[in-house]
Amino acid sequence: MGKRNHTTLCCLLSVIIFFLVACSGNKNASTPLPPSSYSLYFPPIDGSNTWATIQPDSLGWDMPALNNLYDYLQSKDTKAFIILKNGKIAVEKYFGTFTSDSTWYWASAGKTLTAFLVGIAQEEGLIDINKTTSSYIGSGWSSEPADKENLITVKNQLTMTTGLDDGVADNYCTLPSCLKYIADAGTRWAYHTDPYTLLDSVIERTSGIDFNQYFQQKIRDRIGMKGLWFKIPHENNIYYSNARSMARFGLLMLNKGKWDTAPILSDTNYFNQQINTSQNLNESYGYLTWLNGKNSYMVPGSQLVLPGYLISNGPADMYAALGKNDQKIYVIPSMQLVVIRMGETAGGYNPAPSGFDNELWGKLKTVIGF
Repeated sequence: MGKRNHTTLCCLLSVIIFFLVACSGNKNASTPLPPSSYSLYFPPIDGSNTWATIQPDSLGWDMPALNNLYDYLQSKDTKAFIILKNGKIAVEKYFGTFTSDSTWYWASAGKTLTAFLVGIAQEEGLIDINKTTSSYIGSGWSSEPADKENLITVKNQLTMTTGLDDGVADNYCTLPSCLKYIADAGTRWAYHTDPYTLLDSVIERTSGIDFNQYFQQKIRDRIGMKGLWFKIPHENNIYYSNARSMARFGLLMLNKGKWDTAPILSDTNYFNQQINTSQNLNESYGYLTWLNGKNSYMVPGSQLVLPGYLISNGPADMYAALGKNDQKIYVIPSMQLVVIRMGETAGGYNPAPSGFDNELWGKLKTVIGF
């Protein structure tokens, strides 16, 4: 076969394979981008406000639907909304008196930040997530019998499988009296902030420095984020930042732990474990990260296993950092998208996932066209 014919055949086969992949799978799965579309832009980390933009109409997005989306977001008490496409800002909208410099809390979306930081600590040899929590912060940190407490590992904290009672009166308290036995570690999934919060202590004990300092050195300053963790006595750290800092972390996740070519988390195995099913109880949960596109899911405050996607209107490969009162970081690798939402609750109390997720993605489907 001649060289030209061979090249033509290879190109034809590539097109056929691409077509077959694009047409298969779940109806909500995103069509893979061609390799040439995978180049990501990264804004500078020099403290400037420079960030390249791309016009949404140039992407073929539905502009009337986008304007309708703005109205919807405003009606839902949104403060900031950003969409990154290939790292560039395609949409950036602020509401009321909120601006690009305003700060807001991440709530439980900060859990995903902490999980990423634990991966760095393990990479540096400070932590082994398969070791017990007690081996790092000492025994007696809970009110469990010693043999039960010693079943709990750092990985259990990352996966919400500590077996500690999530039905206590104060779900943010980290005093031993608030950390009560209900099941052996690894046998029960329950969304429980108390034991997650103690990861801060694990990092402080092993690094020898304040949690804020370690976070700033290992993530914040290396990717140009702003913001700080604020500690509530006997409770948890809450991260506060502007919306663009949230978007920077989403972009870091989209690029699998690298800021441009600089590795922030080099352990690809850990990163992949963070954004994939971490245990056999709740398919839609990784390491403090919510996952879409699975066969079933569980939600905070319930032991029911529900069939279907966590966010049925969302892309199948989407994963997310989700916080109380609808603080959102959505990452969609197949579409090279990061979507950020900050604001007051979009309706009703919710600790992480909410009906707003599915409603919002129903509208985004119309805007983006997938």
